[in-house]
Amino acid sequence: MLRKSQRETIKFRIFVIIYNELSASNMKILIYIVILSLSIVNIQIALAQNVLISNTGQPNEPSIMMDYKNPNILVAGANLNYVFTSNDGGLTWNLKTMNSTYGVWGDPVIDVDTEGNFYFFHLSNMAGGNWIDRIVCQKSKDEGDTWSNGSYTGLDGKKAQDKQWSAIDRTNNNIYLTWTEFDKYGSSNTADSSRILFSKSLDRGESWSEPKKINQISGDCIDDDNTVEGAVPAVGPNGEIYVSWASARGIVFNRSTDEGETWLTEDIFVDSLTGGWAYDIPGLLRANGLPVTKCDLSGGSNHGTIYINWSDQKNGVDNTDIWLKKSTDGGDTWSQSIKVNDDDSEKHQFLTWMDIDQTNGNLFFVFYDRRNYDDIKTDVYMAISTDGGTTFNNTRISEPPFIPNDGVFFGDYTNIVAHNNIVRPIWTRFDPGKLSIWTNVTPLDDIISSVETEMEANPNDTRLYPNPTPNVSYVSFKLHEQSSIKLELFDEKGTLIKTIIDNEDMGYGAHIIPINLNTLNLSSGSYYYVLSINGKVETLKTILLK
Repeated sequence: MLRKSQRETIKFRIFVIIYNELSASNMKILIYIVILSLSIVNIQIALAQNVLISNTGQPNEPSIMMDYKNPNILVAGANLNYVFTSNDGGLTWNLKTMNSTYGVWGDPVIDVDTEGNFYFFHLSNMAGGNWIDRIVCQKSKDEGDTWSNGSYTGLDGKKAQDKQWSAIDRTNNNIYLTWTEFDKYGSSNTADSSRILFSKSLDRGESWSEPKKINQISGDCIDDDNTVEGAVPAVGPNGEIYVSWASARGIVFNRSTDEGETWLTEDIFVDSLTGGWAYDIPGLLRANGLPVTKCDLSGGSNHGTIYINWSDQKNGVDNTDIWLKKSTDGGDTWSQSIKVNDDDSEKHQFLTWMDIDQTNGNLFFVFYDRRNYDDIKTDVYMAISTDGGTTFNNTRISEPPFIPNDGVFFGDYTNIVAHNNIVRPIWTRFDPGKLSIWTNVTPLDDIISSVETEMEANPNDTRLYPNPTPNVSYVSFKLHEQSSIKLELFDEKGTLIKTIIDNEDMGYGAHIIPINLNTLNLSSGSYYYVLSINGKVETLKTILLK
């Protein structure tokens, strides 16, 4: 018996044949057929709608943020000095290069306040100054179109300021920053140490408080397991400031209940971080399991719960996993470790980030994943929890897999933002000779519905990306045996535009077919690829945006 998707694609092919046989005098019949076909045909759309943000200048370590009052407005950043803006929810992007007299030297972090002001935090490299000697904050009042020269915090002689992260209290727009200060970056001298610093701005990034050390036990300066790093702040329901970081002890936690004026005098232990936070992943120059701290402010059943997300190798050096712990008492006590990736493959999952949709308390995670392969091919997965981290749905959101190169710096993190059921992850991928950064604009309902049906609905792993596209589309598929392939492109009316592959014999393995839509002189709109593998038909919808 034909599956529903097979019956529907066959109906579409019948419609195409009928359309091609119609003459101009039969337009009334054509219109009826179009209406009838649209009412009965649910064309199979590729589930992963990946959008290329940029491949200019080997970008990595991306950060992304949306204006919660207007989710169509997105700003992203990437190493070393790139900023990207979108006003259509992430379908298209504009590239800008950041400049400041303080220098722009990577570790981009994007944030936004309730007035729609975006903030770009980064490291410095000021002409005539010292490398990474301060944390710089540049501000945009026009959705990322223009930026201030910036303000800064953390300047302290020749010490290095590194790995900053921000949180904004949306009740008063206070900005909180935490980061690592090195006496001397990379030093193995035991007299040199690293510490976690805190600074705040009460005037929307115009000025900053004197940095304050908030950790109890400092680390070394090697930028490895015994260095204190990964301080990501979060705001609690009553204005508390929560932050955790990695150290020689593992993950530790601290908090302030008076806007950062005072902190606990003793760090609270959270997790041993088995194997350390600086671990090895084949194919990567370096990788880490630094923690991410978030707090539920949704007003729902998990309101006030603090979450810490990280990755480590407690299950073995060949089996990195994504983890979560939560606290319901302000960080005094913590749950057992909860595994986020739902596979039993004993493969690597790494470089995680999380966010909370503060309209409903749902948790979203993005991470790299190798569960599907026996080599270093890498996917990007999203995990979703709608019950406060009790259960998780995992789904692959990147297409196709990529193979990293350990001779190319890949970056130290991914990022994700979620609000009102709109989710925008951001990640880096590597194709031969080129890094690029991507997002996924698939509606959340489609992502959730794809979790349990993806493999059944797509046995040949057929994918279409990026989608929408400004020019070039890629149709990818896997063959399990020598097969006859036909690939055609149709417009919305069912007119055949081009036969791309005409009953060609193709061998076992993965195949990626590029189609340059610009050479076909097409206008913006919807188009359909009809792929036949040994007579079995799949239909993929693409959107061309010019």
